[in-house]
Amino acid sequence: MGMDIRLARIDDRLIHGQVATVWSKQTAINRILVVSDEVAADPLRRFLLREAAPPGITVNVLTVDKMIQLFFSNLLANEKVMLLFTRPQDVAALVRKGVTLTSVNIGGMRFIAGKRMITNFISLDEADIQTFYYLVNQGIILDVRKVPSDRQVNLIELLDKDKTKSSLQ
Repeated sequence: MGMDIRLARIDDRLIHGQVATVWSKQTAINRILVVSDEVAADPLRRFLLREAAPPGITVNVLTVDKMIQLFFSNLLANEKVMLLFTRPQDVAALVRKGVTLTSVNIGGMRFIAGKRMITNFISLDEADIQTFYYLVNQGIILDVRKVPSDRQVNLIELLDKDKTKSSLQ
């Protein structure tokens, strides 16, 4: 069979410190695939991500298109994989092309102008929110956790709460 995707995670810091190590151990992966056209086009970031890999784990940085090809090839058959994304739009691009995911973990999306804080570590704009609703409509669970030991929170519940709050103001 194809690759074994143990975790798909959105975290705009990608591989950082303990977080990568904790998730890697928890999911028993042997490879991290960073899926981002922007990161793939940046040699320094690619190099730094490979350097930041937890011991015994291979890191590859791929464009969205390359990831789609890889998913349907047998190149990584039997590999236990974590997919890392910086933004939900890249996850949706894979799903639209038939990449199967059951859940997506949202670990961090930093605040920038034009985004609203949904939690203290997740800020979204309208495009992000629409994309997350698309993913949910594909039957994908959106799980908000920085580390595995955090309580699982469903992103859509947070969004619905936020909608109620903003319509009351």
